[in-house]
Amino acid sequence: MKGVVTGAEPMPSTGAAVGLSIRDIHERHADFVWRSLQRLGVRTRDLEDQLQEVFIVAHRRLDSFDGTSELTTWLFGICLRVAAAHRRRAHVRLETPTFDGEPPGAGASEDPERTALEREAREELEELLSGLDPEKRAVFVMFEVEGFSAPEIASVMGTPLGTVYSRLATARGEVAKAAARKRARDGRRP
Repeated sequence: MKGVVTGAEPMPSTGAAVGLSIRDIHERHADFVWRSLQRLGVRTRDLEDQLQEVFIVAHRRLDSFDGTSELTTWLFGICLRVAAAHRRRAHVRLETPTFDGEPPGAGASEDPERTALEREAREELEELLSGLDPEKRAVFVMFEVEGFSAPEIASVMGTPLGTVYSRLATARGEVAKAAARKRARDGRRP
């Protein structure tokens, strides 16, 4: 992928980050970061830039990773802040993307039908999540999609555990209502 931060040398650091290189982190977690940004509402045409931004932040802050959480939890926290900053900027770009919107490393699938079904499922999930406010969306994605525990989410978001559970319950209800509306609109049975 063009323009991605890939420093090969391990960063001098303390704690759990000793021996980690941004290249290794990128190679292992670029797909996870891509999906996370996408699920947090970053538009397809902006994903590549925001993916780059996450790894720039990770490169700068690698020495702050102390190992008290999983690396993916730490990266998701960065994704959350990058996606929020991107939404706040609310700029409209006039350029046309030169990539197909697939996650890094995604090549041509041997099964076009499976590829089409996966794309349709991603689009449906995006539609269901689009109505959630950013905090509820983040909690829902971390818990239901990425498999983070509620205490991990509270740590990443800097909120009380009860707030995480409250946002999750509300988000689940809103997603269920959105799914029911979609089924009714599409003429499908529950």
